[in-house]
Amino acid sequence: MSELNQVEPSMNTDEHGCDFLDKLLDGAEVTWKPLGQEGVGQFIRGGGLQKKDFTETGFGCIHYGQIYTHYGTYADETKTFVSAEFAKKARIAKSGDLIIATTSENDEDVCKAVAWLGDEDIAVSSDACFYTHTLNPKYVSYYFQTEQFHKQKRQYITGAKVRRVNADNLAKIVIPIPCPGNPEKSLAIQAEIVRILDIFTELTTELTTELTARKKQYNYYRDQLLTFEDGDVEHLPMGQDGVGKFIRGSGLQKKDFTETGVGCIHYGQIYTHYGTYTDKTKTFVSVEFAKKSRKAKSGDVVIATTSENDEDVCKAVAWTGKEEISVSSDACFYRHTLNPKYVAYFFQTEHFQNQKRPYITGTKVRRVNADKLARIVIPVPSPKEQARIVTILDKFDTLTYSISEGLPREIELRQKQYEYYRDLLLNFPKPESQTEIVA
Repeated sequence: MSELNQVEPSMNTDEHGCDFLDKLLDGAEVTWKPLGQEGVGQFIRGGGLQKKDFTETGFGCIHYGQIYTHYGTYADETKTFVSAEFAKKARIAKSGDLIIATTSENDEDVCKAVAWLGDEDIAVSSDACFYTHTLNPKYVSYYFQTEQFHKQKRQYITGAKVRRVNADNLAKIVIPIPCPGNPEKSLAIQAEIVRILDIFTELTTELTTELTARKKQYNYYRDQLLTFEDGDVEHLPMGQDGVGKFIRGSGLQKKDFTETGVGCIHYGQIYTHYGTYTDKTKTFVSVEFAKKSRKAKSGDVVIATTSENDEDVCKAVAWTGKEEISVSSDACFYRHTLNPKYVAYFFQTEHFQNQKRPYITGTKVRRVNADKLARIVIPVPSPKEQARIVTILDKFDTLTYSISEGLPREIELRQKQYEYYRDLLLNFPKPESQTEIVA
């Protein structure tokens, strides 16, 4: 980070940020110009490339859906290819072009962009466009991530289930161009901004890579600790008398949430909000509603019995709070004689996953019912051994998944720092005469 420390502005005040920008610009003028203005760039719609057109090797291509799931700010290699014959009739982007997904299921992802930095031309799918321009490609791609860009694009979003921004409207969005009368100096300033943001991107990528490696290590040790040889411990059906029973949740819906009251867990929150265990709920229901709902007690494990994918179905969280909580339908809770965290960790193991798969039903919505869960067998070591395993896994869990400490916290802080600098470096002061076109 020594290189960054030579250039980074203070994060304490806007005044220091302005001082930094003044130093970076060194008196250069900044003009906000429409992305589609002549001499700046133009948007070209992608062609009819579909997933069925992919080949093992050949001519590189980017499908719009991959921009959300695979690519970052820039790329020099494509994930997929098409035949040379297909490429002849496809819409082709060149090195330096920006590839933009023009449709999405949500407002945040629509117009997500990746700068293509590879040496070869590539094919671009429909539901995407590419931007050919006179700017630094990574500078433009970073700008597409800023709040300033998102504020402008929102007014152009159309559609209901599928959200869309067409190329003609993208062309109206304005971008700050330093020193527009001196292309060489302009590109030099853009390159310096890119250099700073690249440092943050690389650091966050390194931390994310380390976190991925740590998760793999954690998963390995967790499965090892929860694997016992036959004869070492009993392996018992989870629904056996004296072990536990599964109780279905009741008709709790999001419309039933209240600001305060009795804690509740909605099945969808188990995927998005909770980890292995919790002693606080994200949401509440009224006392009156709670009286007629199914309630889990401290030590019960709450399980999502439906999901859109096989991996998430049966995701579980141990309830370690003192009070009873309401549990929604499409979930159940497991009342048992075991260590609650031990059970929740077991639900994450490959041993559990292998057993649940034969019981999954449904097509778009994947489901495992409580009666089938009761058949799954769990290793039952002594209470002392369960507690020992939980103590070890709690330490791994904190370092790997905790948002208050460990690597996830570090990544979150770095991401916020990066976003601050990105928006600062790309939010140049606007002359009064230009304010109305970027409001």
